[in-house]
Parts: sequence; structure tokens; C-alpha cells
Amino acid sequence: PMPDGNRQWLLRERPTGMIGPEHYELVTSPMPEPDLAAGEVLVKTLMLGFDPAMRGWVNDEPSYLPPVALGEPMRASGVGQVVSSTNPDLPEGALVQGLLNWQEYSLAGSNDSAIPLQVLPEGTPPGMALSVFGTTSLTAYFGLLDVGKPVAGDTVLVSGAAGATGSAVAQIARLKGCRVIGIAGGAEKCGWLQEACKVDDVIDYKSENVEQRLAALCPEGINVFFDNVGGDILEAGLQHMAERGRVVLCGSISGYNSPERTPGPRNLFLLVVRRLRMEGFIVIDYLDRAPEAFEALMGWVGAGEFAWREDVQEGFENIPATLQRLFTGANKGKQLLKLADPA
Repeated sequence: PMPDGNRQWLLRERPTGMIGPEHYELVTSPMPEPDLAAGEVLVKTLMLGFDPAMRGWVNDEPSYLPPVALGEPMRASGVGQVVSSTNPDLPEGALVQGLLNWQEYSLAGSNDSAIPLQVLPEGTPPGMALSVFGTTSLTAYFGLLDVGKPVAGDTVLVSGAAGATGSAVAQIARLKGCRVIGIAGGAEKCGWLQEACKVDDVIDYKSENVEQRLAALCPEGINVFFDNVGGDILEAGLQHMAERGRVVLCGSISGYNSPERTPGPRNLFLLVVRRLRMEGFIVIDYLDRAPEAFEALMGWVGAGEFAWREDVQEGFENIPATLQRLFTGANKGKQLLKLADPA
């Protein structure tokens, strides 16, 4: 039996500073119409994924996706199960992945479809679909290999290295024959990077001087710096780049919740002196090449060469608080929230 209403978290106001539950409103909306248009599917949300990029989606400024509108459900990736379908590619009962938003049921076809729904490969658990086989791993794969272009023997520095994207970058670099240095916050995350991800060296930014440690660890300089953090960490990494090094800009989590913009690195002139290249990228530009990344990841996971962690919260009422975990450093690995099991 279908429920009477569809619970949704709507964007109530745009945050200045730290994002939190107070910026959202929990409502129960009418269920989508049972009569589907041709090609439409009704999807029940089973699990949601959370990424730092979601903080940018609520800012009222032009970006690679339009801002989430006030009074609309929050945009989010998720895994769901098709409840009813008029689309032969998305049959009833199938597990699907895409933008399902912060709601219990979605009508796909009317959805924000920058990331169209895809059927999960047979036997893939929802958590794995959103973590090790999710957009964070695609981000790591294409950002490192296409933008960073490491070669065996390079020294690769990764900031935010214990996160879902950073830990995938660190391991892909290792599998490509590079020496890998990871920056993370706290002994637990640094220990996991060394033991599970087999990173060569770790720097705990909470208890160590990042720049001094980089000077000691990288006398020959850094060839590829994959940066998820920005701010002081980006400045420290730039200081120790080798000639013709590549800086891959993936994110800037240190500044996402700052009410005003902080000045950028003060040492950008090093790009000239050392002939460095610094480039940003967005994973949606690579979605047509996703099968290439999946094939590589499946091989590494199948061979036991790839570690990942899932931080799974539960309960629809806890969705906004779960997003906030990304910005307090509470999460360990890919941040997920489970709503239901597949039928």
C-alpha cells in the first residue's frame, strides 16, 4: 500500500555561514499522481548520499547546476527502487541511482536530470553504489588521471585525503605507481589512510605544521597536488610544488561555510616561476566516460586493492543534520543516510 503523503525537506532560507537543519523545513506533500506519463517512473528513496558540493547548490549564484530554489526539495543523489513505471529501461522493482532529492518518493521525468537515473548493476548494494562506485570515486578517477596526469614515480599530495573523494584519489595514485602523501584531520583518519589505503605518508593538519612536514617529506617537490580543501592547505601545497607540477582543484571545503570570501593563496606567483598548471574540473563533464572508471574500480575492488568507508546515519528526520557532519569533520568516509531496505 502507498503512503498517504510524501515527506520532503524543503530549502527554507539560504545560509550565510554554517549550513544546518534550521535552513530546511520538513513538510508532508501529496503523493505524486498515480497515473504516470509515458516514460515516467515513481521511485521510493532507499538511501541518500551527501557531498560537500551540496553547500554550493543552495547559494543564490550561477554555477554548473542552477541553485536549489527556496521552497523546493533539497537536491541530492540517492538510490531508490522503482515502484511503478512506464519506462521499459527502468522496470518496476529495479534499484536505480540518480538525483532523488530529500524526499521519500520521486517522479523521475519531472526531476532535475543533470544526472539521469541509472539502473544499478545486478547485486550492487545501495551503499556501494553511492560510495566506492559513486560520483566521489568518478571525481577522483577523472580528476587525478585526466587533469593531474600522474606518471609512475611521481609524488602525489592529496588534501582531505580521508574523505570519500580524497581516499579514492590516494589509492588510484598508489595503484598507478606514485608515492602518495595524504593530509587529514586527526589520528584516527590518518591511521586509516596508512593501514587501509596504504598511503606512504600522512600529515595530521590538526596536530602538525603542514608546511614544515611537506618541506621534510618532499625535498624534490610535489608533482601532482589534488586539492579538496583550499585556503591555507592549498597555499602550503603550492609552496612545495616541483617544476611543471599540476594542481588539481576539486573543492575548497575550508571556505564553503565562510560568510565572506577569504583571500586566496598568497603564493600564486609560483605558478610562473615553477611553470605550474592549476586547473579546476567538475565530474558531470565526464559522465559519458563513466563506464571506463567503473571498469577500473570494479577490478581494483574485486582484487581487494581498494579500501573505502561508509558512514551510515538513519532516519528521514536526520537528513539536514547529516549534511552538517561533512563540515564538522564528524563523518568517516562517504556520508550516507539509510531510509529503507529494498522490497
